[in-house]
Amino acid sequence: MQLNELTEEVEAVSRLYAERHQIERNDTWFLLKLQEEVGELTQAFLSRAGQARDKGRSHVEIESDFRAELSDVLAHTLLMARHFGVDLEHETQRKWLVWNHARRS
Repeated sequence: MQLNELTEEVEAVSRLYAERHQIERNDTWFLLKLQEEVGELTQAFLSRAGQARDKGRSHVEIESDFRAELSDVLAHTLLMARHFGVDLEHETQRKWLVWNHARRS
């Protein structure tokens, strides 16, 4: 699946969720929702690293939580970029992948 296709799939899910729960997805919501997900990823990471309580969860459950939170951060990054009209593929090429080209030269 291409990044733009993934973004549109995630957008459809987010829009439906917002409609069901009467949530206004405005500029602030996109930023704060991403921040919330980064916080949940941090919590999952700390549990995975043995630096936080496991809350009775097994190693498999903790690993699953970590993976799921990574997915949430990616999804909310895609949503925020879409909302603000940012072409993440272009920006990643410009900011990150340019170094691959410089290294090859």
